[in-house]
Amino acid sequence: MCAQRKSSHPATTSFPGPEDIHRSVLSNGITILCRANFNSPSVSIAGYINAGSLFDPDDKLGLADFAASALMRGTEKHSFDGLYNELESVGASLGFDSGIHATGFHGRALVEDLPLLLVLLSETLRQPTFPEVEVEKLRHQLLTGLAIRSQDTSDMAELTFDELLFQGHPYARPEDGFPETIQAITRQDLADYHRHAFGPRGMVIVMVGAVEPKKAADAIGRVLGDWKNRDQVDALLMPELKRLDETVRRHVTIDGKSQADLIIGTNGPRRTDADYMAASLGNSVLGQFGMMGRVGKSVREKSGLAYYVYSGLSAGLGPGSWSVSAGVSPANVKKAGDLIVKELKRFIKGGVTKEELLDSQANFIGRLPLSLESNGGVAGALISMERYSLGLDYYRRYPDLVKSVTPSDVLKVARKYIDPDRLVVAVAGS
Repeated sequence: MCAQRKSSHPATTSFPGPEDIHRSVLSNGITILCRANFNSPSVSIAGYINAGSLFDPDDKLGLADFAASALMRGTEKHSFDGLYNELESVGASLGFDSGIHATGFHGRALVEDLPLLLVLLSETLRQPTFPEVEVEKLRHQLLTGLAIRSQDTSDMAELTFDELLFQGHPYARPEDGFPETIQAITRQDLADYHRHAFGPRGMVIVMVGAVEPKKAADAIGRVLGDWKNRDQVDALLMPELKRLDETVRRHVTIDGKSQADLIIGTNGPRRTDADYMAASLGNSVLGQFGMMGRVGKSVREKSGLAYYVYSGLSAGLGPGSWSVSAGVSPANVKKAGDLIVKELKRFIKGGVTKEELLDSQANFIGRLPLSLESNGGVAGALISMERYSLGLDYYRRYPDLVKSVTPSDVLKVARKYIDPDRLVVAVAGS
């Protein structure tokens, strides 16, 4: 392990690139990416395992999320309190979260406490015990969260939108499950899921901080290089998604709410699709840049029909979504919805102006250095580069990729995905 260098060490101010990222693959299948930053005495780690809600059976939805939340509840060597006492005694942190495709982890410590952080990461990944008492406490917390979700207009609108847009596809299922499915999950289910879904094959871990990259990779190898799991199953294949044939609508009634949440949208690109950048820049103009772009100006500022309104592009390994979300008075749902659809029609008819695109391009390029100021920000960037096969030089190429998008590219991608006659309209509220 390398000790912290003196402040006279020259700072690395350029974006991450092939010459300062150490990438290696252990014999057991773990991919490691490390980058040094001696301007900080800390180290950030992040990564993921290919174990997510895709593995959940329909009658036990939320299993992957439950298991990820339970990893820190006790191991073969530490109790729940023991784990957190170890971390808190040195001011370190470690946590897990689960998504559709993967279980992610993230941690932070001073460089001198990195060995402890790595040992606890290995321990929680490989040796969780899922203590019965802690599992029941966690179950109660998860059920409480689902009860809160059922009364949250924003959460219920999102859940309904996904159910309609991804009907018949795994993305239609909520990752945190339903009360009845969480009740059905046993401690043995958690242990069995861990035994079959967790393993080194396909795992990615990144480290950024005051450690030489090669020494950082060696440190990871010492604690995780011997991990083997013959029972680990392969990542599941993603089924094809059937596109919408017509506009579909659903209103979920939640009594006593003074606000309704509205989501109108359709399918979008994957993160790996060639037209993702054009869609992202177009989305910025539509409802992100400035005071939430065109939809914000039209629906909120000019018409006063929404408390908030913005557009969003959700893109990952599988099929994405492109939507506009708004919080409105229940009496204004139809008016706001009609105005949003009007803006979508305008968007696919004329695209964006050169000036609008230039503003968004400058914003994308200008905010990149800010996102890479911290160790955690760089760690997240390295994770994205690996997960989506962007290449180690992606952030060096990023400004040129952004500037290469033309108004005609945005218009083409908008017309490819947005059809005003084939939309999902999801509403939750009174």
